[in-house]
Amino acid sequence: MPFPLHLLAPPDPASLPLPPPAHPAEGVRLLRGAVYAVPEGSRPLVLDMWLPDGADGPVPLIVFVHGGAWRSGLRDHLGPRFAGWSPGPFARLAQAGFAVACPDYRLSGEAPHPAQRDDLTEALTWLGTRSGDLGVDTSRTVLWGESAGGHLAALTALTRLAGTVRGCVTWYAPTDLPALGEDRPAGTYDARDPASFEALLLGGPPAALPGPALDASPVSHTGPDSPPFLILHGTDDSLVPARQSVRLAESLHEAGHRPELRLVDGGDHLWVGLSETEVDDCFRRTADFAHRCTGTGRAGA
Repeated sequence: MPFPLHLLAPPDPASLPLPPPAHPAEGVRLLRGAVYAVPEGSRPLVLDMWLPDGADGPVPLIVFVHGGAWRSGLRDHLGPRFAGWSPGPFARLAQAGFAVACPDYRLSGEAPHPAQRDDLTEALTWLGTRSGDLGVDTSRTVLWGESAGGHLAALTALTRLAGTVRGCVTWYAPTDLPALGEDRPAGTYDARDPASFEALLLGGPPAALPGPALDASPVSHTGPDSPPFLILHGTDDSLVPARQSVRLAESLHEAGHRPELRLVDGGDHLWVGLSETEVDDCFRRTADFAHRCTGTGRAGA
């Protein structure tokens, strides 16, 4: 009798029990490591949920996508400028009435584009399925990411589940991969280099894969149904040129939208070079934008 192979199939993440809650800050519940997808041939993908305690009804949702050049990164890490915050940024958002989901996704060493976008779509689907258990209103979702995570947040917001995504925030994100050679200083970027972070994401150099490079660029997916955007980028970014964020804003303008673009004077990547007050302002602008997009009418997380 042949072995019943269905017994080897992983359990449906929608039916798994949620992790036990921790309480990392006053008024905050943290569910760490909930499995949301099990891609074939890959590790289980998990997310953390930061939830407000004692909410009166379902709360709006922020999905934070971590950076790391699509090659590394931690799902709950907003960057070194926020490492000393207590309570941390996600706990502060939960205290302000948001649920915050921080998902893992497959890195470029595990799978090429569009796996990362597909993983975030799976995370949004799982959140919708488990919304009753979590007490979240996924019809009021804001995507937010920094660096490569901002790229993925924008790409997902522009191509997936447009009816539930109310807004998107990008911090110093690449948005137009074919144009990176134009935007970076001469001699610092080679679109034919198979070892660049962009090539590792695409599965080959952007110059050799113009179709995938265009598909992986948020600027190529803007349209009349695009959600509102808040786009923040430092003028002195030495890794991702600020021109990349300008390109996204221009593409959204051409599609009939009025994105909020703020070029932060003197800011380098990861907000290096900014004062604590300026870093706090970037966070507050993000929280205020999320409040406006989700109709909570609150500000100043």
